[in-house]
Amino acid sequence: MNNSPKIIISGGGTGGHIFPAVAIANALKRIVPTCEILFVGATGRMEMEKVPAAGYKIVGLNISGIQRGSIVKNLGLPFKVIGSVRKAMQIINEFKPDVVVGVGGYASGPVLYAASLKGIPYLIQEQNSYAGVTNKWLGKKASKICVAFDDMDQFFPANKILKTGNPVRKEVVDIKGKHFAGAELLKLDPQKKTILVTGGSLGAGTLNKSIEKHLPEIIAEDVQVIWQTGKFYYKGIIERLGVSYHPNVRILEFLNKMDLAYAAADVIISRAGAGTIAELCLIKKPVILVPSPNVAEDHQTKNAMALVKNNAAILINDRSAEDILVRDALQLLKNEELGNKLSENLGRMALPEADEIIADEVLKLIK
Repeated sequence: MNNSPKIIISGGGTGGHIFPAVAIANALKRIVPTCEILFVGATGRMEMEKVPAAGYKIVGLNISGIQRGSIVKNLGLPFKVIGSVRKAMQIINEFKPDVVVGVGGYASGPVLYAASLKGIPYLIQEQNSYAGVTNKWLGKKASKICVAFDDMDQFFPANKILKTGNPVRKEVVDIKGKHFAGAELLKLDPQKKTILVTGGSLGAGTLNKSIEKHLPEIIAEDVQVIWQTGKFYYKGIIERLGVSYHPNVRILEFLNKMDLAYAAADVIISRAGAGTIAELCLIKKPVILVPSPNVAEDHQTKNAMALVKNNAAILINDRSAEDILVRDALQLLKNEELGNKLSENLGRMALPEADEIIADEVLKLIK
């Protein structure tokens, strides 16, 4: 391997793809500080902001996914795909990577396909327990496929699979000894039981409706709630409830110090994105998962089931959440034995060194 290997990392679209990509890049830089890394994302998507903020160069492809329920918007898609493959070929010709990494998201497909046409080895990092159509197709020619769940040989050639887990943001899962600091930052009583509700940076309508509807029960039990609404919902909730609704209720659009929120919580309510699940396994706190129904192939339910099978989480489906989510969360707070059992089993599923292992596999592919 040369002293300054060149690596392209492609993909994005959501935090679930971007955070693992940056974690892999950081691990590569720790192992080979002289390596050159170029990201390729989708123009107008959040990676075009987040990746430069993490200190890496990114170029964008004009690519988008299939728009459900709109034939007109999909008419231009074949032209976008062809244009993106051409642009990806141009990027590869100019940058001359030794290896390409695909983390999923719109930009991943054209770049990995271009790499296969140029005979450049590529690695796929599949975050979910259910592989999407593009990754299944690209998996046939991949040199290595790093996965986070068991039974992935139903999607990929078994001899190419390595179970590494999903890379997580190290600073987010470092919660040891931070319970009081978390309570202080969020202006909460460290002695009171606390529920953390998080629907990701954009928020989750079902989680927000479930909490808002049952706030009186939460307050009646003298339980605290850290309620991260997401940016789509924050304004409406604040207009209805006010910023200082009740001393036990912290309503926040976004959690900048996720480690402190995790540290302050006794029970966590969350969607079931693969990146979030990887974090929760390392956090080791009782969790209720409400998978989003608005994702391809219902993969969040499949992610959640991988935990439920191991008695490591409670699953409530999106349809039932408004009625039973808060009730079940309050019961879980009281049931210490169940909480400890879930935490213990969750911790057993943690794969903490995913970023380093994947980075090693990437470097092994360089001729």
